[in-house]
Amino acid sequence: MKDPTVPPAEDRKKIMFYDTPDRQARLRIRCQYDGMSQSQFFRIMVTGYIDGDKSIISYLDECKERYGVQGTAKRLVSKKFHEKSDEISKKFNLDSDEIESIFDVIETETEL
Repeated sequence: MKDPTVPPAEDRKKIMFYDTPDRQARLRIRCQYDGMSQSQFFRIMVTGYIDGDKSIISYLDECKERYGVQGTAKRLVSKKFHEKSDEISKKFNLDSDEIESIFDVIETETEL
């Protein structure tokens, strides 16, 4: 069965990073337990992040604070940005392309 998360060969880019052998082994075991490959896992997570999945964004916000990835002020600006975009989409019932356009404008204006 063809993996629906795999992009066509002509559209692929390799994403790579380093981690410890222990964490890589634990990831492989968890992915196997959940019935997916590491590649599927990462493509699914990246899609959720790009699409602004609330649970992924919430987890990232917690990690940013825990690991000091961003300063408090920057995290607050980002949080307000997401809240404002949610408010606008609910108020105007916008589709994802329109929301993406608004994100681009806000990002340009706030230099995030």
